[in-house]
Amino acid sequence: MSNSMSDVYQSMAVGDDVQSTLDPDPFTFGVPAHPDQRGNAEQRERLVGIAASLTKMLADNAAEADRNRRVPEPVIDALAEAGLFKLTLPKRYGGHQADVRTIVDVAATLAEGCGSTAWVVTLINTVGIAVGMLPEQTQDEVFGANPEARVAGVFSPRGRSEKVAGGFQVSGEWYYGSGSLHADWVMVGFPLVDDSGETVDFGLGLIPRSDYEIKDTWHVVGMRGSGSNAIVADDVFIPDHRILSVSAAIDGRFPTEFHDETLYHSAFHPAFTLVLTGAQLGMGRAALKHVVEAADKRTIANTIYSRQRDSVGFQLQIADAAALIDTAHLHVYRAAEDIDEAARRGENPSYQLRARLRSDAARAATCVKDALDLLITAHGAGSFAESSPIQRMWRDSNIALRHGTLVPPATREIYGKSLLGYSLDENITKLL
Repeated sequence: MSNSMSDVYQSMAVGDDVQSTLDPDPFTFGVPAHPDQRGNAEQRERLVGIAASLTKMLADNAAEADRNRRVPEPVIDALAEAGLFKLTLPKRYGGHQADVRTIVDVAATLAEGCGSTAWVVTLINTVGIAVGMLPEQTQDEVFGANPEARVAGVFSPRGRSEKVAGGFQVSGEWYYGSGSLHADWVMVGFPLVDDSGETVDFGLGLIPRSDYEIKDTWHVVGMRGSGSNAIVADDVFIPDHRILSVSAAIDGRFPTEFHDETLYHSAFHPAFTLVLTGAQLGMGRAALKHVVEAADKRTIANTIYSRQRDSVGFQLQIADAAALIDTAHLHVYRAAEDIDEAARRGENPSYQLRARLRSDAARAATCVKDALDLLITAHGAGSFAESSPIQRMWRDSNIALRHGTLVPPATREIYGKSLLGYSLDENITKLL
């Protein structure tokens, strides 16, 4: 029996038979991979194993990342050497070109050590998917020139633009640029305007490091190590071939000439939303393990219990937290299977399915946050000591849940409207 949560998850990810998934390890969550996903099993097992080998290093540096509001450079270097910034790099440039399920599982494994570091790895790989959706000319400018290049970004359309010959002049400040401290390029959202200045679409444009600045704005209570500072650009020219039309991408139309590279034909918004749940899953797993392992040594004040583990009340809290974490995995793995399978078939999911996929992601993140609320209460007041890793997981999870693509109340409204027959045009957003 494996004593490593990462090992347990990886054995599930490769689609072992039913008997092997009945391992009594208490930290086994989720479901085995769908049989159709087993073609990626060997790659997933290898990459999750690499991530697991770095988890202790991330945990040892998590407090420093939190304190300094950035991932320490030795950790970034180790992740780069291990190839974990290349999860979504096309194989043509020496990357892994992994599927969405693999990105989630790698992020979850890293988050068992440090949620902020997992977030940085996830966001850089997420923007890498968008770069892979662009034409070969653009990919060559970024990855052909430097296969080690890392691209961060903010997809919210915050910038200002002017249409000029061959592209757009763009200015603005974009919050919040997770991973921007470790990037060579950024991809930012801005309005695509016509010659009269009227907005006709919104685009994501690539800007090289020489053309933007990082503004130190990330002073927050959670995900502090993500260094999600503001990206600032002033009258920068972005050529047309470095711009991804968001409306076209939502419709499943991408400029890339490589139609057999299914990752870069994934459902645009669902894929970019779901991968954000990976860090949440890992933090939930790590927090549960931390509280369970400490239950032999901690008491329940002002009661007869010299060990938390003997209290029925504590047992119920642990069971409820584990069920919530399991529920999160079930939602995420189902959604990942739907996204990856649609990409393999060359299909763009329907509006109703995209609404459910967004709901799956928000529900999963909410379940982990609720589990952490239970766990930090069950563990006791000591949870809030600065030396306790669980308080950092609790802070990080709460911040991650507030990411603009999740927003649980809005996501529930979107899903509810779709179930009640509202059309996409009648819903509160077309960004699905």
